[in-house]
Amino acid sequence: MSITNENELTGMQKASAAVAQTLKAMCDYAKVGMSTKELDEYGAKILEQFGAKSAPALTYNFPGWTCISVDNEFCHGVPSADRLLQEGELINIDVSAELDGFWADNGASFVVGEDIHHHQKLVDASKEILQKTIKNIRGGVKIADIGQLMETEAKKRGYKVIKNLGGHGIGRSLHEDPDELLNYRNKFDQRRFRKNSIVAIETFISTTSTYATELNDGWTMVGDKGGYMAQHEHTIMITDGAPIILTAENGIFC
Repeated sequence: MSITNENELTGMQKASAAVAQTLKAMCDYAKVGMSTKELDEYGAKILEQFGAKSAPALTYNFPGWTCISVDNEFCHGVPSADRLLQEGELINIDVSAELDGFWADNGASFVVGEDIHHHQKLVDASKEILQKTIKNIRGGVKIADIGQLMETEAKKRGYKVIKNLGGHGIGRSLHEDPDELLNYRNKFDQRRFRKNSIVAIETFISTTSTYATELNDGWTMVGDKGGYMAQHEHTIMITDGAPIILTAENGIFC
């Protein structure tokens, strides 16, 4: 969406605060031995306190309130009472929600417990790339140029990007134009970011794979060549200068 008045900005700020604070609380709450279902239900209670409704449940009838992906799962992981978090696993939580007609989205990858499998380097790379990406987005910048920046930064660190996942416009629904804000340069994409528009910018930084494929559950995605992936995501408002990070309260950059 494009922000046209103060009420719309306030609405987006409230929705973004709800998902950001929920994500941060879930990341802090996650512990070794906990089931992903317990973690998901904890997040659901926080969203409910804000009066917010789970976006994946509303939009896709997703079988959970948030997406929780573990280890070699890349995204859209389904919370389960049978999936217990193990020491050193790579976890991704994606929280998106609707509040009073406004929608916001954010996500983060992190290591639960001690980093015994050495995933932290990948997590840090994803954070750094998102931060640099956001700093370079402003009205008039080519979307494809930002994708090129993301892939270049990933390659510098010895990683790949997932080419069939990307960020998206957001605001009055979960996915809006501009869609397919990819992590690489699409030479056919001539679109530019527009001032006052709201987008969800997210990284998909991978150790091995370049495409994500869906498992038989119809939701969970893994890498076509295995490996691991880290994702970090902010909902932002584009300006003539530095974007306004609406989900800053999730603490990704702290």
